[in-house]
Parts: sequence; C-alpha cells; structure tokens
Amino acid sequence: MLRRLMLRDFVIVTALEVEFHAGFTALTGETGAGKSILIDALQLALGGRADAGAVREGAVRADICAEFEMPKPLVHQLQDWIEEAGLEQAADVPCLWMLRRVVDAQGKSRAWINGIPCTATQLRFLGDHLVDIHGQHAWQRLTRPDAVCALLDEQANIDTVALKLAWDKRQQAWKQWQQAQAKQADLQTERERLQWQIAELEKLKPGDDEWQQIDAEHQRLAHGQAILNATQLALQAVSEENQSADSQIGLAIHALKPLVDVDARLASAINELIAVQAQLQDAVHSLHAVFRGTDLDPDRLQTLDQRMATWLGLARRFKQTPENLPNLLKTWRLSLAQLEASNDLDTLAHNYTQADHHWRQVAEKVTSQRTDIAPKLAAGVTATMQTLGMAGGRFQVALHPLAEPQSTGLETVEFLMAGHEGNTPKPLAKVASGGELSRLALAIAVTTLKSTSSPTLIFDEIDAGIGGQVADTVGQLMQQLGNRSGTQVLSVTHLAQVAACAHQHLVINKKVNQGVVSSDAQAVEGESRQQELARMIGGSVTQTSLAHAQHMLSQAHAHVHTQVKPEQQAA
Repeated sequence: MLRRLMLRDFVIVTALEVEFHAGFTALTGETGAGKSILIDALQLALGGRADAGAVREGAVRADICAEFEMPKPLVHQLQDWIEEAGLEQAADVPCLWMLRRVVDAQGKSRAWINGIPCTATQLRFLGDHLVDIHGQHAWQRLTRPDAVCALLDEQANIDTVALKLAWDKRQQAWKQWQQAQAKQADLQTERERLQWQIAELEKLKPGDDEWQQIDAEHQRLAHGQAILNATQLALQAVSEENQSADSQIGLAIHALKPLVDVDARLASAINELIAVQAQLQDAVHSLHAVFRGTDLDPDRLQTLDQRMATWLGLARRFKQTPENLPNLLKTWRLSLAQLEASNDLDTLAHNYTQADHHWRQVAEKVTSQRTDIAPKLAAGVTATMQTLGMAGGRFQVALHPLAEPQSTGLETVEFLMAGHEGNTPKPLAKVASGGELSRLALAIAVTTLKSTSSPTLIFDEIDAGIGGQVADTVGQLMQQLGNRSGTQVLSVTHLAQVAACAHQHLVINKKVNQGVVSSDAQAVEGESRQQELARMIGGSVTQTSLAHAQHMLSQAHAHVHTQVKPEQQAA
C-alpha cells in the first residue's frame, strides 16, 4: 500500500510530503486547491506520460517519489519479473519499495525503482500491481467493447495471454496460406524458370573442380607439338649432341683434375662444375619424362573443345564465371526446394486448420468462463445498485456470438442497464442519465474491486453528481473496502458524507505567497475535521453545520462494530 508521497516543484506544489495509512483515506479541499494533483503525481510516479507541464513554473525539474509497502505474496508473484528487470537488490527488502520519477523543463524524464534506474514501462508494470485508479469519468470506459471485455475477463481470471498467442499463431498460418494461394501464378513462373535453368546445367553436369582440370588439360593438348619440339631441342642441346652442355662440362672437369695437386685452388671450380653437371642430368631426366608424357590426341582435344564451348556458353548465358557454375547449380536446386516447400498448399492449409482448432479450443474455454462469471457479476452489480438510489434497477452482462471470430474470442461483451424497475435493460451508450452512469460505474467498481489484487484503490471524484442517502451509501461502501485486510482506499471527494466515513482525512489547501500559488496537505482530526466537514456541507462554518458534521461523523462509524484505526490496520 502507499505509505508516503513526496513532491517537489510539481505543477503548483513547491514541496510536499504526505503520509498515508491503511483503511479509507479521504482527500478534500476547495475547488481548485489541487486535490487531484496528488493523484496526477502518483500516476506519474507509476509510469504515466511525462511532459514539461508537470514542472512548476520557474523550476528546473519536478521530482516525485512514492513509497509503497508491498505485500510479500506480491513480491513472490513478481519474483521472475524482478530478476529479469535487474531489481534483485530491491527484492532483498520486500516491504518498502521506492518509485521515483524526475521530469525536466523540456519534458524528458528519468525513473528509478529503489534507487535502481529503470524505464517508464517498468514503472507502469509495477504500478499496475500496486494501484488501481478509478476516475470520475470511469463510466465512459464501460461503453467501449474492449474495456468491457477486459473487465469481465479480469473477474473470471481468464488467461488472455494464451488466447492472444493462439490467435496470433492462427492469423500467421492463415496469412501464409492466403499469400501462397495469391501468388500461385508468380510462383509457378518462378518454379518453371528454376526448373529450366537447372535442366540446362544438369545437361553439363559440372563437377566442383572440373573447369580447372579440363582447362589445364586443354592447354597441354593444344600446345602438344610445340612442347615435343621444345623438349627434343632442349635434350639435344643439353646431352645428345657431341657439343652438348653435358659433354662440354665433362671435358672441362677432365682437363682440370690432373692439376689439382699443382694448384689447390682448382678444387673449388671442379666441385662446382660437378654440381652443375648433376643438375643438367636432373633436367635431362625431367625433359625425357615430359617428352614421353606428351601425347598428340586430336580426338581428346576436340572433345575438350566441345565441352569447354558448352561450359563457356552457359556461363555467358547466366552471366557467371565458368568456375562458378557448380555452385550456381547447387543454389538453384536449394531455391527450388524452398519454393516447393513454401508453395505446398496442402501443408499450409493443414497448418492453418491445426492453428484454428487450437485457438477455438482456447476460445471455447474462455467463452465458458465468461458465461459462468457474467451472471455472477450482473447479480453483484445489481445488488449494489439498490443501495445507490437505483431501487429496482438491473444490470446485465450480454455475450453476443460473433459471425466471425476476433482476437478477443468467439463473442463480444456488452453491459446493459435498467435504471428503474419495469425498464428494459439497454446498452450503456443509450442510457441518457449521466448521474445513473456515474452511479453504475461506482457500483461496478465496488463490485469488481472486491476481488482486486491491488493493495491500493483510488477513487478520483468518482462520486461526482450524487448526494443524499446515496452519498451515505458510497461512503459506507468505501469504508467497507478500507476495512478489508490488506486494502487501502483513497478517495478525492467533494461529499461530506463520503469524507466522514474515512479512517484518515487529508485536506488540500491552496496558498498564495507573494504572488506564487502553492498547495499543501494536512491531516485533520477532531475539531479540525469537523470544521472541514462543516465547510463541505454549507460552504461556511456555522454552529449548525458543525453540529451536522459531528452527527455525520458519529453516524458514519455507527454501523462498524469495532472501528479499525489506521495504525491497527498498518500493524
């Protein structure tokens, strides 16, 4: 529950710190004093939209801190999110959680949870589990089908995430099937193109390294005669002629050897000549191998000419290098396989049928849950209406089957109301009385909030437009909610009857100091509270209005056997 709210330079607030207790707290004050500023500030701390208008005129930034006492069961419920958000440090202190938001004069904001930087989205997620806010125009949401459906689903504890996930898979399968059907002509053209291209290359059957091999072989065959002539001439010059290099070196060695004993310097030259002669003999051996291995094969050369011509022709046709044709064939085969798979209409139709079947199973379960909770919700709201000046009125929850399914299920949800006995329930959008709609919104809020898991419930002038006995009932209903263990109720109200039922009463005052307007909040008790109630009753404080206020306070708690004090509830 909300323990403390601290504001600095927010709208017209210079600095303000307000402590809250458990139970029911009323926030009152003159019109324009800034009662809803506290709620606006809290919404900002809970991840609401930030803009420069939040910063007090002349200030650099607005700073809002909200301190919550979070129940341990809620901490355990959010443990996975806490760890994912990197807030493990905060989880070590599960009782107190500090949410802070700073907005500068340009409208840019920063946020923290227990001192750890976070995003506004993370604030909103946590805030949705801590606070439930109902504004004075809450009835307008009840005319929107999505909001109505969400409210009913929340009461039935419906797993809307599973329903949405099943719907998304169904729609994806449907889209894939429809796209494949719509592209049949284009896909057939592409298939035929790939099949023709593959057939052309498969006639060649190009091996992975074949082009390099046949190119080298073709070069050898095309220059075979030149190779034979050159090797034969080389052999003659090196070893076969009388004046060959080998024979000439042999003569030089033979002439020098007898003189080594006379001049030792000749030994080095003789050794070098012997090495050269050995190299010449190795070269002769290699030349003989080339000569014997060179074959003039015109038939093989013609075969290679034809294959290379075909290879080069396909490479030019498909604008590829010759050596890339094997990879191109592999790529086209893979593309054709993928095309065949994506164009398998039978498989795609089967996938959609399965996805649709699964979604309908989930949707039918949701329909059953809605059908079960609808009359219970209707009965609860109808019962509350009887105490809010609509005796004989009825509330109904209608489920209308859809001709075509939607993401929200197999039916739409609509709220119907009859304000008085004998009237036929009609859709809320057709109910003319704004007062009736406000009271109905309150009845729905009270009825549904009895099962809410949010520790803190806020009513922001939701009781506008009512009075008399109905106002007494509204105050008693809020008091009952506040008496519930673990629940805190805050209400911004103009009604003395409602404020009198509160366990804690805060008065918002607007002050003007040297032309600067500011607001503050003060807790009132005893005579101060009686004076505030007297002001709310008659505008001015008189003996009569004070007596009325005192009587109102005593009556407000007369029906409670044991008044629950805020400090007792906090314990």
